[in-house]
Amino acid sequence: MVTMGQCYYNETIGFFYNNSGKELSSHWRPKDIVVVALGLTVSVLVLLTNLLVIAAIASNRRFHQPIYYLLGNLAAADLFAGVAYLFLMFHTGPRTARLSLEGWFLRQGLLDTSLTASVATLLAIAVERHRSVMAVQLHSRLPRGRVVMLIVGVWMAALGLGLLPAHSWHCLCALDRCSRMAPLLSRSYLAVWALSSLLVFLLMVAVYTRIFFYVRRRVQRMAEHVSCHPRYRETTLSLVKTVVIILGAFVVCWTPGQVVLLLDGLGCQSCNVLAVEKYFLLLAEANSLVNAAVYSCRDAEMRRTFRRLLCCACLRRSPQESAHDASSARGHASTHIMLPENGHPLMDSTL
Repeated sequence: MVTMGQCYYNETIGFFYNNSGKELSSHWRPKDIVVVALGLTVSVLVLLTNLLVIAAIASNRRFHQPIYYLLGNLAAADLFAGVAYLFLMFHTGPRTARLSLEGWFLRQGLLDTSLTASVATLLAIAVERHRSVMAVQLHSRLPRGRVVMLIVGVWMAALGLGLLPAHSWHCLCALDRCSRMAPLLSRSYLAVWALSSLLVFLLMVAVYTRIFFYVRRRVQRMAEHVSCHPRYRETTLSLVKTVVIILGAFVVCWTPGQVVLLLDGLGCQSCNVLAVEKYFLLLAEANSLVNAAVYSCRDAEMRRTFRRLLCCACLRRSPQESAHDASSARGHASTHIMLPENGHPLMDSTL
């Protein structure tokens, strides 16, 4: 018999799953095997891809700029997300029932912390790019110390949100508030997490929309004073494509999961959130793979660095070939438009 106001710190995982109505399987079902197989594949790809991004940023001195520090932090957060999801895959299915309460909170906390850090860094990158474009600089001159403080702030917020459920924002003392998707967490926590991610997305939309209209006005103004070079149109189209890719990737990967989190957090009993939760979590984890492609692999210099890291033979080329490639990199690393007023590049079209 459940007593209101009583705490259940000594109960098993099965007790809370039964309370929430979430099935706790005792054997491997076909659905569990499919989820684990897909999860392991995505996790390994996330780990390898983001390790490559971090290695590229560390090895290429041209990437020692504030925006690339943030890209490196995004890769680190996504790398952490890959580790967290890999940990989940080894402690899911029938193995969930064998977890202690501390082990369950550790599994959940790793996911919440890593995904929060990833989302927060996406917003930080958007803000830094906005500052860079408005200052008419290819790379913001944000002091390194301030970048470090920004990164530390991101991780402190992520750790706070990830550790809070284990210490206070749980339902061990209020079983009527337990969520169905995460039976040890309070529904209010899921609702706040979902609404926070929605707020981040809306802020990103506002920032990138302002960047787009600002750049379009600059291009139109330049076209009135100088002959309309095809590069102007290319930059506008590239900017549109970049904004669509960035926001589209976020929507596709995050929206389904945030919707079911919000529905569960609001206590929707008629919503069958348990039927899709594992697949939507996998989709959110896939965003850690997509981020590397959207934010790093579209950079021409980054792709060249990837090739140098992956192909040892490239490191043994003749000095003439290396010099030619370096010259080519300087000429094609990004799409620049020179402003007639001050000669500064308007922006990097890859954003």
